[in-house]
Amino acid sequence: MKKIKNTLLSGLVVLSTSMAGNVMADNWTGYTYSSVSTTAAVQGMKRIADRVEKETDDDLSITLHLGKTLQISSSDITQATGDGIVDFAADLFFSGNVPIARILNLPLLINNDEEWNKAYAVMEPYLKKGFADQGVTYLGSYRYPQQVIFTTFKMDSLDDLKDHKVRVTSPEQGEFVEAFGGSPITLSGSEVPTALERGVIDGVLTASAGGAKNWHEFLPYNYRLPVNYANSAIIANTSAYEGLKNSTRQTLNRIVSEETAQITQDFLVDEKTQEQKQADAGMTIVDADPADIKRAQEKMAPWWREWAKQAGPEHEKALEAVLNALGK
Repeated sequence: MKKIKNTLLSGLVVLSTSMAGNVMADNWTGYTYSSVSTTAAVQGMKRIADRVEKETDDDLSITLHLGKTLQISSSDITQATGDGIVDFAADLFFSGNVPIARILNLPLLINNDEEWNKAYAVMEPYLKKGFADQGVTYLGSYRYPQQVIFTTFKMDSLDDLKDHKVRVTSPEQGEFVEAFGGSPITLSGSEVPTALERGVIDGVLTASAGGAKNWHEFLPYNYRLPVNYANSAIIANTSAYEGLKNSTRQTLNRIVSEETAQITQDFLVDEKTQEQKQADAGMTIVDADPADIKRAQEKMAPWWREWAKQAGPEHEKALEAVLNALGK
């Protein structure tokens, strides 16, 4: 009888260990807003998925889905992650869900890498809190190159924006366009080529390695006045994230940190490559007049505080902290 009991106990231990192993092995659904597999952003997300599976010894695997392959609109990625429809995502259009994040995208506020790093250090706690309030864990972000002006009309000064229709991706970009006499138009990326062909819009704010990579044939002019930066958040469902083993979470955090830095760098390299390709293909590229940049900064600076005041006290506090960090 004792031998039977020992055998039964041994079997239960093996079964328990096996079940525990199955519990610890997590299979996540990943999603990215981008539908183009060759972009630096998607390539980076693929590397994250591959590395996580390898470096956690299969404790965590992420199946990545490209934009439009799931029934999730770009503006709903944060909510879909919080609801557990996906476990892990890259979200470029999160500012509607975390409005305070728009401080990092205010026109002419941040003008170079050094300023970005200072502003981001201030804003990171706000980003974490904003996502946490929605059941989402903020893991980091990568940054696109500066958004500049591409047009169907000749442009070598800010004054040339007057009376032209320009596609923007945020109300803040729209404020910039209006400040110099233009009319901001909001369109999805898929609508841009047809809108340019039909004259619905006369230009776009984007990067050479961003939208211009696909739309350059419709945009013969590029005025390289740096309007603002855009960044994409890497996020996870909080319940799924907290359900990981501690060592797996640490590995995921490390990989995301390393790969977001690499994606940002890859975009900067591609920006130069695409700019040269576009010039070789006949695009007229004009570097912004420093006087124009200064004029744009002076025009937008009072509006930053107006924007924050309308948004609320927390926005005002965060903006002032950013301005102090930047010495503005």
